[in-house]
Amino acid sequence: VRPKLIDLADIDHVAIKAPMFSFTRLQGADPVLRVEMASTGEVACFGVNKWEAFLKAMLSTGFKIPKNKTLLLSAGPLHSKIEFLESARELIGLGYKLFATKKTSEFLSRNGVEATLVYKPSQKKEPSIITYLKDGKIDLLINIPEQLGQQELTDGYRIRRTAVDFNVSLISNLKVAKLLVASLVWLEKNPTKFEMTCWQDYMQELE
Repeated sequence: VRPKLIDLADIDHVAIKAPMFSFTRLQGADPVLRVEMASTGEVACFGVNKWEAFLKAMLSTGFKIPKNKTLLLSAGPLHSKIEFLESARELIGLGYKLFATKKTSEFLSRNGVEATLVYKPSQKKEPSIITYLKDGKIDLLINIPEQLGQQELTDGYRIRRTAVDFNVSLISNLKVAKLLVASLVWLEKNPTKFEMTCWQDYMQELE
């Protein structure tokens, strides 16, 4: 690829860069992102808008779009649950089956969103989150960490770690989770517009 001087104002596309992390190689590490963490790599992708660019960047890091549309949601503190509520409704509209932890399930139910209750490891009940992750019954885990007591922290770690160990896509940031849902909504409405385009084709448009 030859370098080319370009004016960003001339590009009629959006670029998003997504980090890559090696949690699968770091046995026992908690796969939750913090401000001091450094990625092991990055992928930058173009799209016609932020939703396409985001999906391309995520897929390039190894993220998988849920094929069976089964999603486990543990939405963290109340303000996170409130902020994600509309996204949960959009997932239902896309045909997703939602599973949720006790407090999240209760919150969703009170607000008219159907979700199947699954239990955290410390509750020692079935259906268990750990069992579902290991058995491949969950395509995507959205786990927003809670800064509560030691038990909540331990449960969150075990859930996230199991997802990574069994190759289940994991999102642990609320804003990323909301952008993912918005991108899936866009993809559902525009399936034919989602295509991979090489760098040379983008550059030809500027000539």
